[in-house]
Amino acid sequence: MTTFFLFALFLSAFLTASAASNYHESLNLQPLPPSSLLASFNFKSNTTQTSFEKQHFQYFPRALGQILQHANTRELHLRFTTGRWDSESWGSRPWDGAKEGGTGVELWAWIDAQNDETAFAKWITLAQSLSGLFCASLNFIDSTRTTRPVASFEPAGDHIVSENLHLLHGTLPGEVVCTENLTPFLKLLPCKGKAGVASLLDGHKLFDAAWQSMSIDVRPVCAGTECLVQIDQTVDIVLDIDRSKRSRTNPIPRPVPGDKLDCDTSKPYHAGDTCYPQENPGEKAWSITELFGRSIGGSCPLADSQGSDETVCLRIAPEREVRPSPDSVKTRFADEFTQCFTPLPSTAFDLAVSEQEVQSSVPLDEPVLYAERTIVGHGQERGGMRIIFDNPSSTETVDFIYFESLPWFLRPYIHTLQATITGRDGVRRQVRTSEIIKETFYRPGIDRERGTQLELGLSVPPASRVTLNYDFEKAILRYTEYPPDANRGFNVAPAVIKVSSPEAGRPIYLRTTSLLLPLPTPDFSMPYNVIILTSTVIALAFGSIFNLLVRRFVTAEEASALRAQTLKGRLGGKIVALRDKIRGKSSKVE
Repeated sequence: MTTFFLFALFLSAFLTASAASNYHESLNLQPLPPSSLLASFNFKSNTTQTSFEKQHFQYFPRALGQILQHANTRELHLRFTTGRWDSESWGSRPWDGAKEGGTGVELWAWIDAQNDETAFAKWITLAQSLSGLFCASLNFIDSTRTTRPVASFEPAGDHIVSENLHLLHGTLPGEVVCTENLTPFLKLLPCKGKAGVASLLDGHKLFDAAWQSMSIDVRPVCAGTECLVQIDQTVDIVLDIDRSKRSRTNPIPRPVPGDKLDCDTSKPYHAGDTCYPQENPGEKAWSITELFGRSIGGSCPLADSQGSDETVCLRIAPEREVRPSPDSVKTRFADEFTQCFTPLPSTAFDLAVSEQEVQSSVPLDEPVLYAERTIVGHGQERGGMRIIFDNPSSTETVDFIYFESLPWFLRPYIHTLQATITGRDGVRRQVRTSEIIKETFYRPGIDRERGTQLELGLSVPPASRVTLNYDFEKAILRYTEYPPDANRGFNVAPAVIKVSSPEAGRPIYLRTTSLLLPLPTPDFSMPYNVIILTSTVIALAFGSIFNLLVRRFVTAEEASALRAQTLKGRLGGKIVALRDKIRGKSSKVE
């Protein structure tokens, strides 16, 4: 069982004990190597099932509740993620990856409908409604970006057996997550980010992080005969301590002056223009005010009094000096590394950690599986996909479900799927696919109608690395289907990995990075060249034809005669006009 899961289990146990509470919020802080900090914000609200059906909302956001009722959605999971989680440096993912999504926006939901067509219509209604609520491009989730996973996701709530539930999943890997998505997220909270730990959520700090994920989970929870509809909002961010401590008045990072550099003078190549950074064996100092630019504005007045004992929890080495605000109450030690504090309702709360050398550090749990996915090959017609799974355990076999959603213009050749195993000794051997892939679910894509769905049940032996390879073909799009930045490439959604973990009691989720697929791209300057060339040809042809129709061709002698005659006629006309003018004046005098 992972250490982070123990920490989360401690919090969830308290939340279960106070299931009747309507609103609870918490903040968990944990330093990460080399100089980062993981901050996990969690907000939980609920309402009774009867009140939800009658649209009697108190702490549950009405805007979201009405959308779920209109779309017959029984369970909802929405993710906004940017960056990449560094498993090698930061260890296992927070919440065992259950509250993490792929790069961009990821959405999946269980919808109650009579058939697949009705479920898809409700799914489109749900996506378009959430698009307007969260200022995101969820309205672009259509049939080509929608899949129906079979074994990759499980319902997290308590559902009625008689309900006809349909699971639908959609991703937008190219969606840019920004402050426009954070503001609607905060509006769903009872205190709207004005008080409590939510007051720290500032867009400048949140989206300047190395990795961040915002999640919204709505599910029914039943305890005996009483059923609640619970919304769980989570924000996980990894801040760089040095970068986050920079003042807002100095937003642009500038080089440190030479006289302030901490150099290792013992190096033989140290000189006035050469500096080797001095290694700092101690842990860096930080405080909530320095990292977030503000302190916690007390606690949310609407938070349940029973759930405020664990508002701020810090997981740190026990010998490190921690200085909370003097008015706060230190409630408990969950273990030797965890400290929890209770801020007063109307008093600002700050937490400072001094810089010092420590003998022990907080142990980081090693991930149960490492995954890597890349596109291989060259050329504009075909390519290949390579997926690497690394099992770090020396004794345990890892069984998991690998889910891949490919766009319709990427056509995989499943018959080319091959598996190889590499041991710790570096020996690589080809194995039969059936030895690694226990089960397969494959739904081929249809051009411009749906993408390809691939789910594999895999097993990786201890201390081994499994590599999967398959070939694919790239489709040629119509010129109207290319985006303005066609030469950048097309986004391929991250793969979802569901690891069965009997020890943790719930599955562990991992997601690979998104991919960028180059497609055969026409030269979009050619239409411009054709238009210019055509306009030039038409202008020349029109001018020549117009001259032929309007002008009269004569010899040189006839042209001279015409010019003379024309000159003589003009002079005669002027003389006649002058004569008539003189005669007119004479008649008036008489």
